[in-house]
Amino acid sequence: MKPRSLCLWLALLVLLTLPAAATAQDKILKMSTTTSTQASGLLDVLLPALEKDTGIQVKVFAKGTGAAIRDGMDGNVDVIFVHDREREDKFLADGYGTKRYGVMHNDFVIIGSPKDPAGVKELKDAAAALKKIAAANALFISRGDDSGTHGKEQALWKSSGVAAATQRVEVVSGGNKRTISFIVPQGSEKWYLSIGQGMGKTITFADEKQAYTLTDRGTYISYKYGKGAKLDLEILCEGGDDLANPYGVIPVSPAKYPHVKSDLAEQFAQWLVSPRGQSVIANYKMLGKQLFFPDAVK
Repeated sequence: MKPRSLCLWLALLVLLTLPAAATAQDKILKMSTTTSTQASGLLDVLLPALEKDTGIQVKVFAKGTGAAIRDGMDGNVDVIFVHDREREDKFLADGYGTKRYGVMHNDFVIIGSPKDPAGVKELKDAAAALKKIAAANALFISRGDDSGTHGKEQALWKSSGVAAATQRVEVVSGGNKRTISFIVPQGSEKWYLSIGQGMGKTITFADEKQAYTLTDRGTYISYKYGKGAKLDLEILCEGGDDLANPYGVIPVSPAKYPHVKSDLAEQFAQWLVSPRGQSVIANYKMLGKQLFFPDAVK
């Protein structure tokens, strides 16, 4: 083939490829989510099924719920998938999201060494369990990352009646600086460790230290019974009403950030709450143990 003809063929090939490439790019969604949806393994089954049905590919940013919500507030992602109802409602009230879709739930549990030095086994009152842990000066590992789990832990400490101290931390997201406040048990330097890590790493560290920690049940099951898992920690406190853990998905508002892929985010949310999406969630199990329970379709 002559050089001139070859160039024409290459140019034609590029022109034919461009629309397909642009279409594929348009179907990529940016999502900020809690580490528990990733560490539990749920996204590994959920997102391939989504792509098969809709062609949507999801670029995941797994971090604590607080950081995920800040990503949405800064317009850095198209959708958030999180678990802190109070902050989700404020996100909507402040105009950052279009609508919250209730997707699924599991519950929080307090796990710890089978030796249970604080004697909290079989308690259903999580706040009372934390009070006993504090009284025993038993080692407790906190995520300390402004996640939904960290938020729940702080709410339980407040309910426990244990004296608390406030810590303030400056965080930077999308070039924006914010100061966030946490509470920690007062005088707990020797037995309370705040490590600023996701759920999986927190469970692993607590296991190494044979310490107590608060986790969502799904991630605990994944680390206790998943492939290659070896975890000694056991569930010691569960079942209380204050340990509920609902998850919601919220598309970021195009009125606030016109550049977000709101149509794609809405399609993603609608798929999650459809019978198909809810079925994938319900059927995700390990050794017969269900990690998440659908909320949109019973």
